[in-house]
Amino acid sequence: MREHRGRYRRILRFAAWHLATTWWFELLLPRVGLGSISGRTRSRRMQNFARRFHDLAIDLGGLMIKVGQFLSSRLDVLPPEITKELEGLQDEVPPVAFPLIAALAERELGAPVGRVYASVDESAIAAASLGQAHRARLNILDAEDTGLDAVVMKVQRPGIGAIVDVDLAALRKVAGWLSHVRLVSRRADMPALVEEFAQISLQEIDYLHEAVNAERFAADFAGDARVAVPEVVWERTTRRVLTLEDVTAIKITDAGALRTAGIDPAAVAPVFASIMFDQLFTNGFFHADPHPGNIFVTPVPAGTGGPGWKLTFIDFGMMGEVTASTRSGLRKLLIAAAARDGKGLVAAINDVGVLMPSADSAGLERAMTQLFARFGGMGFAELREVDPREFRDFAVEFGDVVRSLPFQLPENFLLIIRAMSLTSGVCSALDERFNLWDSVEPYAAQLLRNERGNVVQDVARQALDAAATAFRLPGRLDALAGRLEEGSLEVAVPRLERQAARLERAARRSGSALVFGALLVAGAIVRSDDLVFGNVLMAVSAVPLLHALWAGRRGR
Repeated sequence: MREHRGRYRRILRFAAWHLATTWWFELLLPRVGLGSISGRTRSRRMQNFARRFHDLAIDLGGLMIKVGQFLSSRLDVLPPEITKELEGLQDEVPPVAFPLIAALAERELGAPVGRVYASVDESAIAAASLGQAHRARLNILDAEDTGLDAVVMKVQRPGIGAIVDVDLAALRKVAGWLSHVRLVSRRADMPALVEEFAQISLQEIDYLHEAVNAERFAADFAGDARVAVPEVVWERTTRRVLTLEDVTAIKITDAGALRTAGIDPAAVAPVFASIMFDQLFTNGFFHADPHPGNIFVTPVPAGTGGPGWKLTFIDFGMMGEVTASTRSGLRKLLIAAAARDGKGLVAAINDVGVLMPSADSAGLERAMTQLFARFGGMGFAELREVDPREFRDFAVEFGDVVRSLPFQLPENFLLIIRAMSLTSGVCSALDERFNLWDSVEPYAAQLLRNERGNVVQDVARQALDAAATAFRLPGRLDALAGRLEEGSLEVAVPRLERQAARLERAARRSGSALVFGALLVAGAIVRSDDLVFGNVLMAVSAVPLLHALWAGRRGR
């Protein structure tokens, strides 16, 4: 119990220190005219943060490894200084000693491992943050019943349940802190994202849930010769032990082994991308952890048709579902991007829920239309050859518009973003000139052909919408006249807005003064127990004090 309390406090201390550092450099210094200092030190600070988090994750294990993996896959929003440092976390998890693994397996299966299996290899073939896998052979009776011989026994790390609970409690606390940071809260509901992460993590340590996922995934691709899935040995599977058919083959990113087998790595990339698109945009049930260790390229005998190989997926603990409405929005987004339709793209973004309802999307429509007008005549691969200064000019012209819009990260998007980030990374490893969007155009064209079957229904729906709008128009005009008579019509007045802004600054100044006092008193109290952390709190109290002084100066 003491160890778990120490773990909890260590995670919170790490988060508090780096949040305070980020607040100081990224929010306060630019406001007092010292933004150049923040800019000069940003790259080094990012590297230091990533390195320290890497060390913390390796030392603590558990969900900290998972958090690092999620951060490393966010190539779209996080700088390379962070993603590069964290990308190898999965490969650095040390295995648990086999006697501990065997003891847990025996408790779960109700018999010694030597009786349950004909043999078990004591060396782990894979060690992850939540469990590890060992090769084994089924005993004679099980082999006859299942038709399998070589299997993989996957076992949870001992005590991982309690560790996950502690880590989730710490992450919920940090999410609560972040929910009070306006810069973060206006973009994402951090407590909701942590709850989504919690649900994913708890499902990952339930191997019965993973076994069901494997069979569902296999059913989705039952008629697809490009995809293979290991069979589950249900008689030797419990919540903490999972026994699967051994389907080990060529790791998808092992270019040398692929060429030796007569397989062109560049030919694998578009097939893998297409399979992931099928999961996201058609099936709605997708593998959310498609890193190279979870996908094999399995050669198949000549004469069976196809390219002479198939992709074998393993590890179905982290799976995602796309609701029908979100899937429809994603399909529209894909089609609009491929068609260079700026207005359609913004409409699809709205459908997906990335833009908050209050957003004025006219500026974004103009930006997207201009983007397609400037670069739309090129293939996606050609965009890499464009002079970077052109992209910088575009960013300068429209950056403020995009940043001012109230974007948000909808629920259930954590896994979608992770899946697409990892897909892009695997495809790039297979073919350095591969661009994920190269596969989007033909896929979007197919989606568009499928969508055309519903044109008549769409036209009829639009006609009904127009008729309904026309029918409601007299009532709306009457309501508008009524509001004018009552004097309740809201009109934007710039002068009043400026006065409101001054009042808001005064309120923020008072809030900063209260935070200053709270941090100072808290630091003095904590200092007697934890000298370092107490001193940090007292030092950080200078930040809201300076903010109060600066806000007061600006208000004048």
